[in-house]
Amino acid sequence: MRSVLILSGFSVVILILALAIGDHHVSIAQILAVLTDSPAADAQSIQIIRDIRLPRVILGFLVGASLATAGMIAQSVLRNPLAEPGLIGVNAGAALAAVIVIVRFEVPPTHLLSWLAFAGALTMSLAIYALSWNSGSSSLRIILIGIGLSSLAGAGANFISTFGNPQAVQRAMVWLSGSIYNSTWDKIRTLATWLTIGIAGSALIAREMDLLILGDETARARGQPVELIRAVMFVLCAVLSGAAVAAAGLVAFVGLIAPHIARALVGHSHGLMLPVTALAGGLLVVGADLAARTLFTPAPLPVGLMTAILGAPFFAYLMWRKKNA
Repeated sequence: MRSVLILSGFSVVILILALAIGDHHVSIAQILAVLTDSPAADAQSIQIIRDIRLPRVILGFLVGASLATAGMIAQSVLRNPLAEPGLIGVNAGAALAAVIVIVRFEVPPTHLLSWLAFAGALTMSLAIYALSWNSGSSSLRIILIGIGLSSLAGAGANFISTFGNPQAVQRAMVWLSGSIYNSTWDKIRTLATWLTIGIAGSALIAREMDLLILGDETARARGQPVELIRAVMFVLCAVLSGAAVAAAGLVAFVGLIAPHIARALVGHSHGLMLPVTALAGGLLVVGADLAARTLFTPAPLPVGLMTAILGAPFFAYLMWRKKNA
């Protein structure tokens, strides 16, 4: 419990820094005045906080929470601590659908982009599950087929980009690098809806995930419909990943790192892990975005590149630890 309180306190600090730091510094007093709608807030601070930084911070937090929860589900369904939605191809399906929409419509409506990204993630999930089925599904088959379909989806996105309008293709490429720069309240409402559905569904089957992690045979012996639970988990992973990808593009490694942080703090119970994982994921993205726009000025990095810079060494560490366990 103490670790969770420390993480929560650290999250508040990061959120305040993200609102305060930028091209124009805003004092903590002004931030509080804007957030509480106090008459002491000046017009410039109101515009900076409400119109630019607050939507960016909230969207980044929701993206991180979505990807982190999806990563927790992926690691549970595959019983693999190195798994995340990007590894099994779910994000690639969402990205392909989103690229099609961006190139085709150039300025797509937020709701359309979200729905089609979700459809792409769900279609990819179902395809992986169906192709890996052989009198049941196994983690190894799911991972291998996911990697193959992810490469196919990436090739499809590149093919579409080759023949698209150059300006639309440029927007798609910027979007694919993972960015929360163009954050809007409309995006926030849409992602918050999908995140609520995903977290509520995950909470309902948290005990089933605890049981599934013990192995299929053990779960079946205790009366669990293993394949049904695995299918539900795939759908929840698709919901969360698709919504996050639609809002911010491809933001790597959050779904890998956040569940490990949660396990270190609260153990392996998914009921306890769920809120901590979401909090850790949101903190990772907000912190990475803060670092990306302050350490690399005047040309800030997209948040997706920053999380990749942070996540690659962590992935290498996990591989080393697993090899030497």
